[in-house]
Amino acid sequence: MAQSPDRAVTDATARRVNERIRALQAEADRLASQSRTLLGDLRQLEIQRDIAAETVKTANATLAQTQAALQQATDRLTALDQQRESQLPDLKVRLVDIYKRGRGGYARMLLDVHGMREFARALRAVAALTTINDTRISEHRRTLAQMRQERDAMQQRTRELEAAAKGADRARLASQRAVAAREALLTQIDQRRDLNAQLAGELDVAYRRLQDQLANAAAGRPAEAVAVPLASFRGALDWPVAGRFTRARNGIEISAPEGTPVAAVHPGTVDYADAFSGFGNMVIVDHGGNYFSLYGYLGSIDVARGDHVDAGAQLGRVGTAPTGPPSLYFELRVDGRSVDPLQWLKPR
Repeated sequence: MAQSPDRAVTDATARRVNERIRALQAEADRLASQSRTLLGDLRQLEIQRDIAAETVKTANATLAQTQAALQQATDRLTALDQQRESQLPDLKVRLVDIYKRGRGGYARMLLDVHGMREFARALRAVAALTTINDTRISEHRRTLAQMRQERDAMQQRTRELEAAAKGADRARLASQRAVAAREALLTQIDQRRDLNAQLAGELDVAYRRLQDQLANAAAGRPAEAVAVPLASFRGALDWPVAGRFTRARNGIEISAPEGTPVAAVHPGTVDYADAFSGFGNMVIVDHGGNYFSLYGYLGSIDVARGDHVDAGAQLGRVGTAPTGPPSLYFELRVDGRSVDPLQWLKPR
């Protein structure tokens, strides 16, 4: 049966608590350093976010200017189209006239006249008609070419503007996400630092009580058991038994040779020590504050209900699981709910 803690056990518990306090303080220092680095990163990201926001403003201003230019180009294109439409009837008449006259049409006009005076007038008329026809056709061609250039430039500028606007918006969104991610990480770090401070404070109280207990023991005075908060040892609990583990039900099964001693992961009071349906022999240790650890599949039990046990105290020995192989079932419960034991045990 487990006995009340003697001086050696109390001293060992005090050392364990003190080591955990130092570990929490070291983690707090690391978190503080990480926070300072992240604050620098956050400031840089905030600057990048502001630059991206200004870039978006510039892109929007350029967009407005370009839209106005596009509207002007559209108006110009409409005017050119109207000009082209107005030229078509006259051009059509000219082309029909040329077609009717044939290749030598104007030459026949010169041959049909009598006298040099009429010939001169006809010659001037033919030259004027030829010039007008050439001018009209050239103007029509220039109008069409100008329309194509205006249209192509407008389409190209539209594509460039859309690409620039999308790029600016992507940069703005990426900056916002980066800032939000850093802010969330800083919030997590601050919460962890606050929790560390709380846990270290609780452990410091327990440590002072353990020191008082040692002093009372040395003076021969009665010493009361000191409750060490389990929450302060999240991620730092020793494994109840060495071995490979698999997840099972609400806890884990740890493979170990039959008869291997099973140790309590933290000080507490035995709340249950007997057979339990589906788990063979089971020991449940109450660690205070609604924290419990469960040890099942035991081949034998070495404690009784009401016993105080310290971290590392032998609770029993490994038995066999219902499926056959020797193993230990281990579970942690907080406020009546199962939690992941791997988040509480020391990493392997």
